[in-house]
Amino acid sequence: MTDQTKIALVTGASRGLGFHLAEALAPHYHIVAVAKTTGALEELDDRIKAKGGQATLAPMDVTNVDAMAHLCRSNYERWGHLDLWAHTAVYAQLLSPADHMDPKDFDRTMNTNVVATGKLIPMVAPLLNMGEAQSDVLFFDDAHAGEKFYGAYGASKAAQIAMAKSWHQETKDSTKAPRIHVLTPAPMPTATRARFYPGEAKDGLAHPKDEAARLLELAGIL
Repeated sequence: MTDQTKIALVTGASRGLGFHLAEALAPHYHIVAVAKTTGALEELDDRIKAKGGQATLAPMDVTNVDAMAHLCRSNYERWGHLDLWAHTAVYAQLLSPADHMDPKDFDRTMNTNVVATGKLIPMVAPLLNMGEAQSDVLFFDDAHAGEKFYGAYGASKAAQIAMAKSWHQETKDSTKAPRIHVLTPAPMPTATRARFYPGEAKDGLAHPKDEAARLLELAGIL
């Protein structure tokens, strides 16, 4: 028998879109917030508590397979299910020509955006299938695949989104499997974008809080 509390896992919850998705979901879900930055998670926890919600903070790196496996097992032992997974954890390699990509940055980009996602899906999927209501998974497509200077990041996000779309095709006709949503955020003044466009004027960029609300409405979640 599963706990009836609705549980949302947000990977990459310490800033940007992930932070604001977690905050927006908090009145309706217990938030399991995963990120490497403890201080930012504590700030998120304060925001969630101010709304009357609750969070479990998991200061860990999504590329740490053992840590993420332990988190999933702990989730199963405590609640028995997940109702939503918002996967926003990402690493952004600096833009560069394809023949100047830094090898260490390239490895980190692929490990975070592709390898970790490929290992997390089989860990998280069983939990999403255990709730009494159909669950949801959110992926975010800003790949810029094939654009100049986006070789590493574009390739990594294109691969991640390809996995998400395959998962969607495999499960879309099932009433028990999670609904897989691939959403496209508007450009936002996030740390990722600042890494791509240092010094860019923020006028005209969407606020992550507004985008979180728009995307959750678009997915039919809130």
